[in-house]
Amino acid sequence: MHDHSQKGSLTRRRFLMVSAATAGLANVPMSLHAKPADFPPLDQYTPVYFTPEEWAFILAATARLIPSDGDGPGAIETRVPLFLDQQLAGDYGKAVDWYMEGPHDPAAAPQLGYQTPYNPAQLYREGIKAFDAWCVTEHGALFAKLTTEQQDAALQALQDNKVGLEPELRDFFTLLLGNTKEGYFADPMYGGNQGMQAWSYIGFPGARASFKEWADQYNVRYPLGPVSISGERA
Repeated sequence: MHDHSQKGSLTRRRFLMVSAATAGLANVPMSLHAKPADFPPLDQYTPVYFTPEEWAFILAATARLIPSDGDGPGAIETRVPLFLDQQLAGDYGKAVDWYMEGPHDPAAAPQLGYQTPYNPAQLYREGIKAFDAWCVTEHGALFAKLTTEQQDAALQALQDNKVGLEPELRDFFTLLLGNTKEGYFADPMYGGNQGMQAWSYIGFPGARASFKEWADQYNVRYPLGPVSISGERA
């Protein structure tokens, strides 16, 4: 679920580098939509899609999926919740360029793709509501009010399909985790990866025009900071 730094050979950096390489290979279709914008810091941001209760969940959940207690930036430092809110308020949330016609078969194998009538925005809304209700029943409080240990256990139960969500919500955790990774690693123009902290952490050069002289230098750290699509330099 989230990286427990230094467990075995899977360090936090290695975990995130693997996540960066595979973020686009999730079982559900994902695409980014954005207009270049100047986004405020997370603590000054007013959500445009999430309700206050949903926003509290998103802040808490992303903070556990990519926590701040490792040796690199977490989801909160990189402004991932803002990324999620912007995406769900736009074309991605409405599934504008997805094929959403039925029939939908929630019992179908995950390899067969997205099997719900809910678009991403609706799936988040319904998924958060149902999961929070389970947290109240199981732990006595909404997810955002639980201890970090309880939150980790609850997210693990959600990932393992032990929460009892209706079949139409089966992709909720997959979407939440995948979108959290996207917000962490995407170009800052989409709202996340603030200051290109995630790119700097894993040594990704970003949108530099050429770095071919470094392509064959294995296990050598790239010496230059990343560059965003807009030309911002870390």
